[in-house]
Amino acid sequence: MFGLSPFSLILIAIIAIMLFGSDLPEVARKFGSRYREFRRSINDVQQQFREIQRETSDALKVDTSDDHRRAEVDDEEEDEPQAPRFTPPS
Repeated sequence: MFGLSPFSLILIAIIAIMLFGSDLPEVARKFGSRYREFRRSINDVQQQFREIQRETSDALKVDTSDDHRRAEVDDEEEDEPQAPRFTPPS
């Protein structure tokens, strides 16, 4: 559990009992509620990052399709002359 040995967990429990005594259940409840709030806020931030990532990837998909269209238009324009050709007088 948490990468700690059973001896370490027992030692932590003894120190917690010595520090908090009869207030230990209340301290544990407060810690649990703060931890839940912290995890909830972390999840909200992660969700916002995922939404931004999805929006940017959608925007890039639209932009790349526009670039392909522009490339096709540029290819067509290269075949056509850009200015009228000079015809010498006869």
